[in-house]
Amino acid sequence: MVVREHDSASFNDLPKKCLEFDKQALSAPVKTAVEKFQLVPEFLKVRGLVKQHLDSFNYFVRTQIKKIVQANDLITSKIDPSIYLRYKDVRIGEPSLLTDGSVDQLNPQRCRLSDLTLDTAETNIRNESKHILLVFYCDFVVLSSLSIPLGECPLDPGGYFVIKGNEKVILIQEQLSKNRIIIDTDQKGCVQASVTSSTEATKSKTVIKMEKEKIYLYLNQFSTKVPIMIVLKAMGMESDQEVVQMVGRDPRYSQLLLPSIEDCVKDGIHTQSQALEFLEQKVKKSPYYSAYEKVKLLYYYTDIEGRALSILRDTFLANVPVRQNNFRPKCIYVAVMLRRMMEAILNKDAMDDKDYVGNKRLELSGQMLALLFEDLFKTMNDEACKAIDENLTKRLLSSRFDISQYIVKDRITVGLERSLSTGNWDVKRFRMHRKGMTQAVQRLSYIGTLGHMTRISPQFEKSRKVSGPRALQPSQWGMLCPCDTPEGEACGLVKNLALMTHVTTDEDEGPLMSLCYSLGVEDLELLSGEELHMPNSYLIICNGLILGKHRKPQRFANAMRKLRRAGKIGEFVSIFVNEKQRCVYIASDGGRVCRPLVIADKGVSRIKEHHMKELKDGVRTFDSFLKEGLIEYLDVNEENNALIALHEENAKEVTTHIEIEPFTLLGVVAGLIPYPHHNQSPRNTYQLRRMDTLMYLLVYPQRPLLTTRTIELVSYDKLGAGQNATVAVMSYSGYDIEDAIVMNKSSLDRGFGRCIVMKRMTAVVQTYENNASDRIVRPQRGAYGMQVLDDDGIAAPGQIIRPDDIYINKQTPKVTRGQPNSHVALADSAYNRSPQTYKGPKGETPVVDKVALCSDRNNNLCIKFIIRHTRRPEVGDKFSSRHGQKGVCGTIVQQEDFPFSERGICPDLIMNPHGFPSRMTVGKMIELLGGKAGVSCGRFHYGSAFGEPNGHADKVETISETLVKHGFSYNGKDFIYSGLSLRLSYLSSIKILSITGEPLQAYIFMGPIYYQKLKHMVLDKIHARGTGPRVMMTRQPTEGRSRSGGLRVGEMERDCLIAYGASMLIYERLMISSDPFEVQVCRKCGLLGYYSFKLKAGICSTCKNGENMSTMNLPYACKLLIQIRYTHTEKHPVYLRDLTVITLLYTRKKEEAQVL
Repeated sequence: MVVREHDSASFNDLPKKCLEFDKQALSAPVKTAVEKFQLVPEFLKVRGLVKQHLDSFNYFVRTQIKKIVQANDLITSKIDPSIYLRYKDVRIGEPSLLTDGSVDQLNPQRCRLSDLTLDTAETNIRNESKHILLVFYCDFVVLSSLSIPLGECPLDPGGYFVIKGNEKVILIQEQLSKNRIIIDTDQKGCVQASVTSSTEATKSKTVIKMEKEKIYLYLNQFSTKVPIMIVLKAMGMESDQEVVQMVGRDPRYSQLLLPSIEDCVKDGIHTQSQALEFLEQKVKKSPYYSAYEKVKLLYYYTDIEGRALSILRDTFLANVPVRQNNFRPKCIYVAVMLRRMMEAILNKDAMDDKDYVGNKRLELSGQMLALLFEDLFKTMNDEACKAIDENLTKRLLSSRFDISQYIVKDRITVGLERSLSTGNWDVKRFRMHRKGMTQAVQRLSYIGTLGHMTRISPQFEKSRKVSGPRALQPSQWGMLCPCDTPEGEACGLVKNLALMTHVTTDEDEGPLMSLCYSLGVEDLELLSGEELHMPNSYLIICNGLILGKHRKPQRFANAMRKLRRAGKIGEFVSIFVNEKQRCVYIASDGGRVCRPLVIADKGVSRIKEHHMKELKDGVRTFDSFLKEGLIEYLDVNEENNALIALHEENAKEVTTHIEIEPFTLLGVVAGLIPYPHHNQSPRNTYQLRRMDTLMYLLVYPQRPLLTTRTIELVSYDKLGAGQNATVAVMSYSGYDIEDAIVMNKSSLDRGFGRCIVMKRMTAVVQTYENNASDRIVRPQRGAYGMQVLDDDGIAAPGQIIRPDDIYINKQTPKVTRGQPNSHVALADSAYNRSPQTYKGPKGETPVVDKVALCSDRNNNLCIKFIIRHTRRPEVGDKFSSRHGQKGVCGTIVQQEDFPFSERGICPDLIMNPHGFPSRMTVGKMIELLGGKAGVSCGRFHYGSAFGEPNGHADKVETISETLVKHGFSYNGKDFIYSGLSLRLSYLSSIKILSITGEPLQAYIFMGPIYYQKLKHMVLDKIHARGTGPRVMMTRQPTEGRSRSGGLRVGEMERDCLIAYGASMLIYERLMISSDPFEVQVCRKCGLLGYYSFKLKAGICSTCKNGENMSTMNLPYACKLLIQIRYTHTEKHPVYLRDLTVITLLYTRKKEEAQVL
């Protein structure tokens, strides 16, 4: 080896440098990628896909009801304050039904069959005098303890209500955070700081806004806006200098605050009493107070300062408690709001983003029911108080007084049942009127039910054309599914939770506050304005309440996190250090979205191989990982203090956390798509809508050959909704254009795409007020429509039922009102026939599948029929792959006319290759390759999102190597015979399409793809009509397919026909086929007359003769319009010589029509 002289120095130093490098490499921690997939099913066992619904409702039942009752535990008479009622405890029973004096246990299946509500038998709220029965609602279905013998599916997720036999789910509602300061602008562009306060006793919204260089307070209890300086003086902060110190010493803040200070001086308000007197004049004259609040005002505040002071203490910033009239914490809170608002005025970057997920909270069923229960409970108490006072003014002193009899015991039950049935939440106290809060559980498919349970409904109006709330936020990463959102006006507003997202419930904040003070937080009461904003100190805020400040915030945050990882505080407690606002936020409230992440020390995961081995062996659980500090929950705010690596191989020394699995970033429905990261984004969104529209029941469902980890986690492989179809990507005749597919008739004969449509019909044998009741009679054999009836007058299971067939031969008594009669059987003449007939589309032959007899809540006989119809695919039915490419069946071809491969494989359907370039669904191509390789080697291949590095998705190279190993082409193409081909005719020099059985001149991309049959079928949509019912008023055909209506020719269709000049077609469609009518028209006055059958001539009502009458045809609706306008004294004559449309005048003498 030759070494140059000038390189000798560097050559001599080489071993030394190598030694230094080896030391660094040895000192660095060893990175070993650990398979963490097993944590996902363990998480779903603990939390579950709908666990947040169950946790929220359980918290409502166990905790929130008691808190609401304790906060409103007093009913006191205003006339006699010595008469009062106080609630002391709440007890809730199990779901049961009281029938004939005995209590029977209720289960969901019985409620579905009998149209009952799954609720408790009783709820006792004990008071000092006696037990008061309040039939409160406890109807949440928890199916974990139920079994198959009770009629429940073991895979049913639960988390819904059963209301009068119908399954209802309360959608997750998206709201802005409560008890948090939000800085934004109003419609006029004015900067404002708002706080929506929410406590068990009070809910209010406080807005501080700068208008025309002055700062005002907006509160619903005040009739107009109030200067903020007067509010501060009313709370005891009379010194303007102290206000400036609390806001901050920055001269720019003082300059913004100066006009408000001068305005206060001009009003001559300097002391607290003057400020309270000023505010008293601004209080609304008739504010809404409950009876309990009225009593408080009556006893505690009798002077002029009472109402204003009570508003400042109880309503203004209600989340900040006031003890012994010490308003200093509220003054500091206002100062912080002013400081943040002024900072946003000076720097627009300090504005809060309302669309940021950390500034939002998700309201679950527990929170929504608590809001409704609180309003109903207070309303019940107010009505009881009014009834007590009215009775006290009338009753005799000697009579015994029982306060409990004035409470309407079913007020809460009726209110909750009505809201859950209609979905309307009406809380008058807060002027809240929400619609669509509940929906019927989607049962089209199993995966549709899961997607419905994780759906998030916004309060933002869907009709507003604003892009901000609809845009994909970076803060949604890992928390909300980026794909699962509907199309149309709800796009981006309706969202779904990601697979491992958990929504928190409220935790007790008392121990957290005590812990903060023990970790060095200086109490707010002991701080001056100068100490509040020291350079190195941060404010400590717990659930929106300012506790104090800390001089070493980062050390404080690290200490709190260590305690959380050690299990000393709640696992969902969030600690977020906001350096811009110089605050440390501690959150333990409900509604926050969070997800578990693996903790990393200097880029190395804390989870090792032995941890995962113990988890697989059952020694460890998911909770043990939390308690040992291996994983932890982070919410959106705390993620700002973390550096998260997607894969363990990508972790660096500054990495703090590692994702458990990348595919958990998607939702439960989006996780079913194989290779979604290879598709165009809208295709995944379209597919998620396809998932919600799958058929009820597929006869031969199959497990997809190319599966994902999510499919196994949610048990979709056990309740699939599709079939593996062998697809040939080629052009075949002209029936496959525009995404249409050509289907193999033999495949349909073998059961491909065959489905069962189930319909439910109900009949009730009702008992009326006069004790008369309906009856079911024996059918007359051979009578029309009674072929399916059994001897008891009810349709027999297994019978084929057709439209207009009677399925229950019922008779109704003629007299149903009056005094109750004795239980004597009525004569046959006292009944009217009222049979119930089957209404279904013509052409189908359904079968009576099941007949169930049960009793409803009124003890009436309830008969339910399940009608089953098996349908095979036909031309026009819709199919879709898992990549959002839907298409209708263009034609059905015999198998002998279908192409086939050299191995003898004939495809089930043919897809046009033009469907790939514009849709860019590369994932569908990979699915075909993976399915083909899976069939060849006998194993399922995986295509989880972002799964190639972790082995949860097979790479394309590996799949292609498997194909080559089993004798297939590397790219999945096959050698195909037969099919349509061009050949030259011997009789003429014209090329024609024919089936020759020769090999095709191109290799065909062919393999299995998982296809789904959609609910859009021709049999449900086909509609034609010759004659049928008409509307009585206009004599035109009825509207709608279900009522055998006509096909509407609208205004736009009419315009098209006029543009084509098809005058006779217009005449035929708009009159002859609709509502032709013969009218008498006077040629002299132009008004409509009438035809006299006595004189056998037309008579004009205005001219009083029939000399100038002519007969013409008009649409009846046109004649009706003319007559209606006559009633408005608007007479528009019809002159026959001025008609601009073609009209036929029929004469009695001539058989031919004369054109006017």
